[in-house]
Amino acid sequence: MEQLVGVIAKALVDHPDDVRVEVVEKEHLIVYELSVHPDDVGKVIGKQGRIAKALRTVVASAAVKMDKRVTVDIMS
Repeated sequence: MEQLVGVIAKALVDHPDDVRVEVVEKEHLIVYELSVHPDDVGKVIGKQGRIAKALRTVVASAAVKMDKRVTVDIMS
């Protein structure tokens, strides 16, 4: 799942070398913290947050088989 977030983010940004994904696990929640170059934050979020919402939807759909909730946080 971590690789999925990274691949999608790298396809969206101008500085793919600066894309980092860290996993934070809690009891029933897995948070993927996506950090990108400051110039690319807007590209990952998209207009009115549409790209960020789509990224979260893809990750949540891929995580259906797991018994945990999954979300993506975008860090600058």
